[in-house]
Amino acid sequence: MIKFFVVHKSYYYLYSSFTYFRLMKTKLFIGFLLVGILSFQSCDILQQMVTFTKCEFKMNSLTDTRLVGVDIQNKNSFSDLSFMDAANATRTLLGGELPLTFNLNIETKNPNASTASMQKMDWIVYIDDIKITTGVVNQQISIAPGATQNIPIAIKLDLKELLNNKTKTALLNFGFNLADAGNYPTRVKLDIKPTINVAGIPLEYPGYFSLKKEFGSQ
Repeated sequence: MIKFFVVHKSYYYLYSSFTYFRLMKTKLFIGFLLVGILSFQSCDILQQMVTFTKCEFKMNSLTDTRLVGVDIQNKNSFSDLSFMDAANATRTLLGGELPLTFNLNIETKNPNASTASMQKMDWIVYIDDIKITTGVVNQQISIAPGATQNIPIAIKLDLKELLNNKTKTALLNFGFNLADAGNYPTRVKLDIKPTINVAGIPLEYPGYFSLKKEFGSQ
């Protein structure tokens, strides 16, 4: 009876060891599989990031520039406004604000052999080295190999708040210069940070990079 118990116990230990070995083998297989998947995803992430960073970005133009809702794209100064538009701008300025809106167009070229995709793009705008506003282009953008695409960024700001203590003429002329119609250059810098999407996970580009251009320097 005692002998039978010893044999049974040995068999139990042998079975337990075999089960443990199979369990560890399964865990190792799953572990290697996960590492392989993560490595593949990491390579895919790296490839997409490299592809996008090789894109060529250029601040192309300012379009649809409006001061107090008035199109000033082809106006050189405040004196070029009609009587009604000038009166409206003056009245709005006296009311405590002077809204300026425009589209900042970013020309983006993809010289790569694969499509460059972007989920969104954070941006910061500086005018004459002064940070004026921030925002996000919150839409999916895909650029085919060898293609060039325009990315418009809608900017809205209050000149009265931005250029506090400036005269009415200085405020208005600033807007005209920014519209590339004035006689004095306005330096614009745009910092952008793209975000790509990999397997449903948003991944931000590590840091901002800058685009610069002067407007109104005719």
